[in-house]
Amino acid sequence: MDNQTQLGSLLSNAQGMITAQQVTQAGLHRSTLAKLVQEGQLYQVSRGVYLKPSAWEDEMFLLQHRYGKGIFSHETALFLHELTDRTPHVFTMTFPKGYNAPSLKDENVIIRRAVQDNYVLGLIEVSSPAGNPLRAYDIERTLCDIVRGNNTCDIQIVNQAMKRYAASRGKDINKLVAYAEQLRVKPKILNYMEVLL
Repeated sequence: MDNQTQLGSLLSNAQGMITAQQVTQAGLHRSTLAKLVQEGQLYQVSRGVYLKPSAWEDEMFLLQHRYGKGIFSHETALFLHELTDRTPHVFTMTFPKGYNAPSLKDENVIIRRAVQDNYVLGLIEVSSPAGNPLRAYDIERTLCDIVRGNNTCDIQIVNQAMKRYAASRGKDINKLVAYAEQLRVKPKILNYMEVLL
C-alpha cells in the first residue's frame, strides 16, 4: 500500500481530520501531508492538524490538540456525557494549577484550575460529537465539579444532570461519594442523592 493510500485510510477512520503525529505513528513520512495540501486534498487548520475539505472542523478536538494539558470539564463534560441537552456556546477546560498559556485568553474557553491530585481525578477519554478522542472528566467527577464552590452553573442544568445520573444504570454512587469527599462537596452531593434515590 503506498503512502497516499495508507493516509487515505487513516483519514477515513478519523472523519477526515488527521494530525502529523498520527501520520508519524503510522510510519508515514510527513511530506505526504505537504503533498496532499499542495494538491488541495487537505488543508491545515492549525499547527500539525489537517482536514479534508469535505470534513467538519471539530472545534473541541482542535482545542484539545492546541492545549494538551486541558481537560473538558463542568458543563462541557455534562454535554459530552449527554447529561444536558444544552450545547455549550463556550467550552470549559480544566488545567493544572500554575499552567499558563496566554493564547488561551483568545479562545472560546472558560478556564478552571486544579491542584495535581484533583487534576487527574476521574480523567477518561470520550468521543467528541464528530467522533474524535477527547480528554474529559468522568460523570461522577463532573457532577462534583458543577456543585463545587460558587460555581456559575445554572441550577436547572445541575438538577437535570443529577436526575439523569440517578436514573442511569451505569451510576457508581460509591465512586461519586469518594470523589465528593476528595473535592470537599460531599454534603451537597449527598443532599441531591438523598432526594433522587
